[in-house]
Amino acid sequence: MNNQEVPCAVARLSVDDMILQLGEAYLALLRGRVPLRLMPSVMLWSAPGLGKSQGVRQLAEYVGSRANKKTEVRDVRLLLFNPVDLRGIPVADKDRSLAVWLKPKIFDMGADENILNFLFLDEISAAPPSVQAAAYQITLDRSVGEHKLPDNCIVIAAGNRVTDRSVAWQMPLALANRLCHIELECDIRSWRRWAASNNIHPKILGWLARRPDQLMGFNPGNDALAFPTPRTWEMASHLLNSVADNPEEIQPLLAGCLGTAATVEFCAFCRNYGHLPSMEDVFAGRCRVIPDTPDALYALTSSMLAFARTRKNDFASIGHSIRYALNLPPDFSFMLMRDYMALEEDYRKKLLVIPDFAEWLRRNERLL
Repeated sequence: MNNQEVPCAVARLSVDDMILQLGEAYLALLRGRVPLRLMPSVMLWSAPGLGKSQGVRQLAEYVGSRANKKTEVRDVRLLLFNPVDLRGIPVADKDRSLAVWLKPKIFDMGADENILNFLFLDEISAAPPSVQAAAYQITLDRSVGEHKLPDNCIVIAAGNRVTDRSVAWQMPLALANRLCHIELECDIRSWRRWAASNNIHPKILGWLARRPDQLMGFNPGNDALAFPTPRTWEMASHLLNSVADNPEEIQPLLAGCLGTAATVEFCAFCRNYGHLPSMEDVFAGRCRVIPDTPDALYALTSSMLAFARTRKNDFASIGHSIRYALNLPPDFSFMLMRDYMALEEDYRKKLLVIPDFAEWLRRNERLL
C-alpha cells in the first residue's frame, strides 16, 4: 500500500453541504431533461466512520422528494468483489457457439423514468487495483461488461483516505481522473440535523451538544481499536435505546464502541439527567423551573427534543414546551428550536401555526 493524500485542491464539504451541492446539480439535470450521464461520477473521501453511506442515502431522499421520483440505492462494497464478479457469469448462447455474460443482480435496475437509481460503489479505495480497474467502465462509460447502466442511474463512489491507515490502495490516476472528488469533513451541525430525526438517544445528543469535539475522535496516529466517530455514536445510541437507558449499566459495551476515556466522560455527564424537571410537566405547561448549570441545560434540551419526537403532531404540547423554552438562556433556546425544526422535513412550516413559536421567532430574530 502506498501513502497518498486525498488529491489536492478538492472541495471539502460537510455532509449537509454535499447533499445540497450534488442534490441541486442532479435536480438541474432532471428539470432540464439533460442526460444524467453528463454529470461526472462522484468520489467521496473521508476518515472512517464519518457517515458517507448515510450521506448518500440522504442525498437520494433529497433528490427523490424534490423530483417526485422513487429512489433506489444499490450499495456495492467493492472490497468484497473480484473483477469477474462485476461483469457476471459467462454462459453459452442459444446456439452454443458464443459466450454471453449474465449480469450480476446488483446491477439489475429498473429503467422507469419515475425511478432514480443510485449506484453506490463503497470502499472503492479498499478494493485491490484489479477491482478498481474494473470500475473504470462503470464510472466513465456507465457500463458493466456488455451491460449498460440505465439512463436513470447516478453513480457515486466512496472510500477512506490512504493516510487514515485504513485498508486502502492508491487510486490509479486513470480512474481518479474519471471522478469528481469531494472530501467530507466532520460537522456537528450536519450531524445534529440528521440525529434529530433519526432517534439518536437524547443523552448522546446532550453530551455532543456540550462537547462537540467528541463527535469525531479518530486519529490515524493512534492504535486504539475503539474511538468516537459518528458511526460509533450511532452504535452507542442503539445500545442505549435497546439494552439499557442508563449508560453506567452497559459501560463496558459503550467503551467497546467509543473507547474508555470518551465513555467515562459521557457517563459522568449523564448523571445530570436524574435531576431534570418532568418532561410531562414541561409539555403540559405545568413547569417553570429552569436548571442553572450548563451541563443540566444541555441535558434538559436534549430531553425536550426526545420528548418532542413523540409529540410532533400535538401542537398544544409543543406550544407549551416552546413557551417554557422562552425562559431558557438564548443559546440553549436557539439550539432547541433549531433541533425542533429538524424533527422532520418542512417541520418549521408546522411550527409556524403555533403562536408560541411565532413569539419565539419575534424575540430571537437577531439570532436567526
